[in-house]
Amino acid sequence: MSDEAGGEDSLAAVFRRLIANYGPISLQQYMGESNARYYSGKDPLGGAGDFVTAPEISQMFGELIGLWLTDIWMRAGSPETVHYVELGPGRGTLARDALRVMRKQGLSPEVHLVEGSEALRAEQRKTVPDARWHDDMDSLPTDAPLLLVGNEFLDALPVRQMVRTAAGWRERMVGLEGHRFVPVAGDRPMDAAVPQVWLEAPEQTLIETCPGAAAVVDEIARRLQGQGGAALLIDYGYAEKRTGSTLQAIRAHKKVDPFALPGEADLTCLVDFATMAEVAVAGGARHLGTVTQGAFLRALGIETRAAQLCAVAPQQSSAINSDKDRLIDEGQMGQLFKVMGLAAHGWPGGAGF
Repeated sequence: MSDEAGGEDSLAAVFRRLIANYGPISLQQYMGESNARYYSGKDPLGGAGDFVTAPEISQMFGELIGLWLTDIWMRAGSPETVHYVELGPGRGTLARDALRVMRKQGLSPEVHLVEGSEALRAEQRKTVPDARWHDDMDSLPTDAPLLLVGNEFLDALPVRQMVRTAAGWRERMVGLEGHRFVPVAGDRPMDAAVPQVWLEAPEQTLIETCPGAAAVVDEIARRLQGQGGAALLIDYGYAEKRTGSTLQAIRAHKKVDPFALPGEADLTCLVDFATMAEVAVAGGARHLGTVTQGAFLRALGIETRAAQLCAVAPQQSSAINSDKDRLIDEGQMGQLFKVMGLAAHGWPGGAGF
């Protein structure tokens, strides 16, 4: 039941009671609990959902990811046991398409899907029935190299925002203005939590950090160091450090006010890939590079693959090329989305970086 319909069990109602009794809550808490509620009970993907991801646009996306992983596995000596791991695998579409290509090339990894949503696990069981499911990365096996993919996973992890006020740095919180949620500056000094490079920034400067994303990338790097393997992290984000809020909400394929409907819209922030690369290197992984999705997919041969599909199904040529363009054009997903490659020391570099 939505809060607008008077439901006392809605997340908005819970937040209002919490703020009324104890004062503003952190944006990190607001975003984390909102997305936990949002993802727990629904499949948000597709035309009937709130957004569409690259694997749902075209099979070419998953196929090329599968080829990238197969190529690096072959050049690493084709280890007999290897684990395919996907973080936040949606409906399992990317895994299905990637694994189909891998198996044609003689690579049959054990499949591990890290997914907390029961609604999405139900979809994944139809698509990738031989997978094993995990609530988080802690239970992943440690006995063999990992071929890991995370597509649009990091962007939904809750961020902390800090804002420079006349009194110094403060955490950005969520308070109430009448019945509405609004961002407000907290009252505790936060200068100690701000990177040195931003400490003397002008008033009103806002920076974002994502402790959850840093923890995930650190865990991936440490596993690659200990087990071997490679990883691709694909998300919309930026490759150079920057300031400003990137918080947004998507509902029914449209941007909406992030503070209007907690738990009923997908809240995301752009991924700071520059910082994630630093975290990965500190954790023991090699940073192969961070490139735009358009450049990466072109380097892997998406245009050739599109031509092959058009030759097989000429009546679908217009749709195939339209989907390809959506994935790689600068004005669509090609520029805003980035691909970060990581590998264990001793493993080869990957194509496209």
